[in-house]
Amino acid sequence: MSGGLRIPEAAPGARILAFGDYRPARIVTNDDLAKTVETDDAWIRSRVGIAERRIAGDDEGIVELGVHAGGKALAGSGLAPSDIDLVILATCSAESPMPGHAAQIAHRLGIDAPGAFDINAACAGFCYALGTASSAVRAGSARNVLVIGSEKMSQWIDWTDRSTCIIFADGAGAAVVTASETPGIGPVVWGSAGDKYDKIIIDDRHSFIRQEGQAVFRWATTAIAPVAAEACERAGISPADLAAIVPHQANLRIIEAIARKVKADNAVVADDIVHSGNTSGASIPLALSRMIERGDVPSGAPALLVGFGAGLSYAAQVIQIP
Repeated sequence: MSGGLRIPEAAPGARILAFGDYRPARIVTNDDLAKTVETDDAWIRSRVGIAERRIAGDDEGIVELGVHAGGKALAGSGLAPSDIDLVILATCSAESPMPGHAAQIAHRLGIDAPGAFDINAACAGFCYALGTASSAVRAGSARNVLVIGSEKMSQWIDWTDRSTCIIFADGAGAAVVTASETPGIGPVVWGSAGDKYDKIIIDDRHSFIRQEGQAVFRWATTAIAPVAAEACERAGISPADLAAIVPHQANLRIIEAIARKVKADNAVVADDIVHSGNTSGASIPLALSRMIERGDVPSGAPALLVGFGAGLSYAAQVIQIP
């Protein structure tokens, strides 16, 4: 072989065309939980900031949730299913480890023979998937990518464990990424603290999620703000210019602490956790989709996405609001 490889012409950048979200119909309030565990509304609000959360039905799994959110994002993008050539699913709550769920979602949406795979970076999963999608587009490996975060955390919760049942919830969010002459997705800043892997963990298929809440709180409120600042720097933007900060919706106190340290005084800070709970890898697109629908952030404005959680994994990037 001579002359080297024939590399397809790559796009100079990638941007997001549209977001979509799906929230299950069932709402579980703090008062509802107080009927089964020793807690009350004031206690939950003071510690995690949650008032209510959405819980999926028995007939709603990772695929069904992802189809709803992915279909909404696809419809908003103006693209046809045949235009999508890669589907990436971020999830850490799959019902089974094999097969992956991305290909099933693609098939249900009428996307024919795309590249399709799942990513498990837990609560940082959507940012990981978005960074991967942007890189694939810029490298010429894909033209249009459907990125989905879909979680059914409720199936991994011990509903008698007050430390977890008040926090986690279900839902899905999605975005369509496309090639662009001007970048609309900044470089991803990602990493992990594997020495702390056991701070949020499901031990095996017969276990429920457990976490060391105080240890995670200390880590998130000290380690994540510098990652967010670096993402802004690598995108060439000052935090003062951000229109929105969308952290993983883990805990309202953590969200507020990170936002203060980033010092983006003009930015709207996502607080979707109050009504949606912690939906792990789905929380960032769920929150941002709602902000866009409400008109909280204008099209074309810069937003900082910050994911962090089990692993312990983290990732952040600045995007342009579609």
